[in-house]
Amino acid sequence: MNILILGGGGREHALAWAISQNPKCDRLFCAPGNAGIADVAECVRLDPEDGGAVCAFCAEMAIDFVVIGPEAPLAAGVSDELRAAGVLTFGPSAAAARVEASKAFTKELCEAAGAPTAAYARFTEAQTAKDYVTAQGAPIVIKADGLAAGKGVTVATDEPTALAAIDDMFGGAYGDAGAEVVIEEFMTGEEASLFVLTDGEATLALEGCQDHKRAFDGDAGPNTGGMGAYSPAPVLTDAVHDRAMAEIVEPCLAELCRRGTPYQGVLYAGLMIEDGAPRLVEFNARFGDPECQILMARLGAQALDALLAVAEGRLADARLNWAADHAVTVVLAAKGYPGSYAKGEIIGLPEVTDPLVQIFHAGTAEKDGCTLSNGGRVLNVTARGATLAEARDRAYGIVDRIDWPGGFHRRDIGWRAL
Repeated sequence: MNILILGGGGREHALAWAISQNPKCDRLFCAPGNAGIADVAECVRLDPEDGGAVCAFCAEMAIDFVVIGPEAPLAAGVSDELRAAGVLTFGPSAAAARVEASKAFTKELCEAAGAPTAAYARFTEAQTAKDYVTAQGAPIVIKADGLAAGKGVTVATDEPTALAAIDDMFGGAYGDAGAEVVIEEFMTGEEASLFVLTDGEATLALEGCQDHKRAFDGDAGPNTGGMGAYSPAPVLTDAVHDRAMAEIVEPCLAELCRRGTPYQGVLYAGLMIEDGAPRLVEFNARFGDPECQILMARLGAQALDALLAVAEGRLADARLNWAADHAVTVVLAAKGYPGSYAKGEIIGLPEVTDPLVQIFHAGTAEKDGCTLSNGGRVLNVTARGATLAEARDRAYGIVDRIDWPGGFHRRDIGWRAL
């Protein structure tokens, strides 16, 4: 098969790495890719949000299967254009991808499906939102309604922080994503990530993960797109998993079908778990980043078979073989992230010979034989081990050999489980 992956981050590098190992994969392309992806796929200069250009490329290169990595092409309807052109595609329609593209839509979906989530209110202008915060008090959560590349959420522990977040969002800090704001109850408990494959009818849940959203050790600092993750996550017990599927995932998928927009792809349910009861924090319409890196590290080549089963509508017959192992990924980010940061810094990467360790590139470029930083989150050092501690030690052993003074990382990935 000729396969095209859309995207250019760490998630897409992990997908490309796993897919390239499957004998069904003959030729692998990635648009736009990055310096690391170039080692396992042919990177092409193609805007992943331009459905017409993507379809034309598929016709020219006889692409058999397209895997859409990030959320923006999904929201732009690229999956719809590909399917209309007869191209086998992994990723939900734009209508179904509204579960991520609009926080307010997901809240309404949960209400209709009876799925447990945080109490909320939605606003289209700043003053009424501020009045609501003053009435509710802090802690409280302020979210830009639309897509904000994982940065449009402020968990405010005091009212001034919440009010400033409202000003930022309505002031254009997140572009059109902040034209509407959702304000939520602050939920207590422990977060986990549940990923569920679905072809519109059957579902297949992947093993659980836990992400670390805060920038610094001890879960301090601002929210980010994710500074590391591990799998499996002990907090996502069999009982919690079954409740999340029965009370959140299955009812919401059924509601989408009832509305005529069945969901096909991977549904990411971010959960808050307290006393064994899960509540929905958010849905995403794609694999999480950096959770995808640890899932792909554990699945390897069989990942392609699962994605194909989803796209071909035969997920009911699919099976995954999970090794009894653990995986950890540590994100190396540019100093200043998630705020402003420098680009173009030279990164010295060590030679990695251990097959249980991969360095997935998230925001890199190549120039004159050198690897350069080209984003906020730049590298994901991902390792497997028989235990979580073993995987963690293996990952940090490589992290400590990377020469990049302009980068930073957390030292406590996996601390809750450990």
